[in-house]
Amino acid sequence: MAAPSLRERAGVWIESRPVQRFIIGLIVLNAVILGMETSPTLMGQMGPTLIGADQAILAVFVFEIAVKLYAFGLGFFRRAWNNFDFIIVGIALVPASGPLAVLRALRILRVLRMISMVPRLRFVVEALLHAIPGIASIAALMLLVFYVFAVMATTLFGGQFPAWFGSIGASMYTLFQVMTLESWSMGIVRPVMEHFPFAWLYFIPFILIATFTMLNLFIAIIVDTMQTMHHVEHEEEREHIEEVVHQDTDALGRELRSLREEMAQLRQALQQRD
Repeated sequence: MAAPSLRERAGVWIESRPVQRFIIGLIVLNAVILGMETSPTLMGQMGPTLIGADQAILAVFVFEIAVKLYAFGLGFFRRAWNNFDFIIVGIALVPASGPLAVLRALRILRVLRMISMVPRLRFVVEALLHAIPGIASIAALMLLVFYVFAVMATTLFGGQFPAWFGSIGASMYTLFQVMTLESWSMGIVRPVMEHFPFAWLYFIPFILIATFTMLNLFIAIIVDTMQTMHHVEHEEEREHIEEVVHQDTDALGRELRSLREEMAQLRQALQQRD
């Protein structure tokens, strides 16, 4: 059996559990350092140390990406999470000076690498991505509901409350606030009811539809997607186990047949000797 090449050994090493745990630890440490850098007091006391530690951690991330590129070649880019890591680290390497100074704030995106490093976080994000078609359908339905209620609100209340319902855009924003239940009663509905006593007949159905129905549909779509992905994952594991068991059974059967043949040959040789 040929010994593994240097690339193969590099790939195994960089994907090993100890190295991955070390990278996760650096990501957490980097998040703490970036948070400390937002404090003028801490920067005044230990600014060079924090900046040096941040640069050292970034150098480790670059080294990790470089090793993966060496080990896997173009295959590195076939995995979506590798592309995610590559972009995040690449953004951190852009000089954050002059017109690009705004990119300095994007350094915190390095913390998002935790998603690609922790399997359970990856599972949650992948479930959200798989749920996008269903979420988009619910969002389109919610937009339709918002538009209908916004037209009604602009027609009914726009004259008395132009700041809240003077236009369709203002009405939709106000309805969004009502949907989140942020000061919806004392801040909006009760003042409206002082001029329109039966306005509750408009707002309560909207809250029941938008808040308690639509938002729960978002949750239902995500939960259903996660359950489906769990089921698919378990089915793949079961099929893999069955395949391994089948292969082991075939190998055991071949060994038993070989053993029988050897015993038959041995028995035949003993009979010929006798």
